[in-house]
Amino acid sequence: MYKFLIPLCALISCSSMNKTEVKTNVEPTSQKKNMVYSDTLTHDTATFGAGCFWCVEAIFQQLEGVYKVESGYTGGSVHNPTYKQVCSGNTGHAEVCQVYYNPQVVSFDELLEVFWQTHDPTTLNSQGADYGTQYRSAVFYHSDYQKERAEYYKKKLNDEGAYSATIITEIVPSSAFYIAEGYHQNYFNSNGGEPYCSLVIQPKVDKFKKAFADKIKGGGKSN
Repeated sequence: MYKFLIPLCALISCSSMNKTEVKTNVEPTSQKKNMVYSDTLTHDTATFGAGCFWCVEAIFQQLEGVYKVESGYTGGSVHNPTYKQVCSGNTGHAEVCQVYYNPQVVSFDELLEVFWQTHDPTTLNSQGADYGTQYRSAVFYHSDYQKERAEYYKKKLNDEGAYSATIITEIVPSSAFYIAEGYHQNYFNSNGGEPYCSLVIQPKVDKFKKAFADKIKGGGKSN
C-alpha cells in the first residue's frame, strides 16, 4: 500500500490555481488504522465534489487501484436531475465523481491526498471560472471511517496553514447518487481534442502525473 508522504504541490483547478506547497503525512497510528480498515476490503466507494466533474474524473481514472469512475450528481433534492437542472443551481446537487477502488491497492487517505491536491478547497461554490453551488468542494462519506479521515485531514491542513485561506470543504453523508448523462462519462479520454480538454484538463492531468508518478496506472498512460 502506498504511503501518504508525497508533498502537496500547486496544481491547477479546472481553470487556474496557485497555492503554496502543502505537506501532509499520515502518522503511524493513522497508517495502522487504515491498514486494519482495509484488510478485509477489496472494493469500496468514495464520492468527491471538486468542481467540474470532467476534471475530477480525468484525475482519478489515472490512479492504480481505481477500477471505475462515474460522473454524476448528489446532495440535492430533485430526483434524477438532468445536467441542465443541476447547472441552474436550483436542485442543490453537486457535480461529483463516484470512485470505485480497491483499498488493498490505494487507501482512502491517498484518495483524500489526491482530492485536496487537485482542486482549491478554500473557495466557496467555485473552482476557477466555474461558479455555482454545483461546483462546491465536498467529501460525501460512505462510512464513519471515511468521515473521520476526511475531518482529520481537513483539520490538519487548516491547523498547519497549508493554504493561504481556510479549507471550507463540506464533509457530509453520502446520499442518492445519480449518474450523469452518457456524454459526460469518460469525457476527457473521449474528447481530448476539444479546447476545454486540451487547455484546461490536460495541464491539470500532466501536473497530477508528475506529482503522483508512482501511483499512476501503466506507468502514467491514460486509461
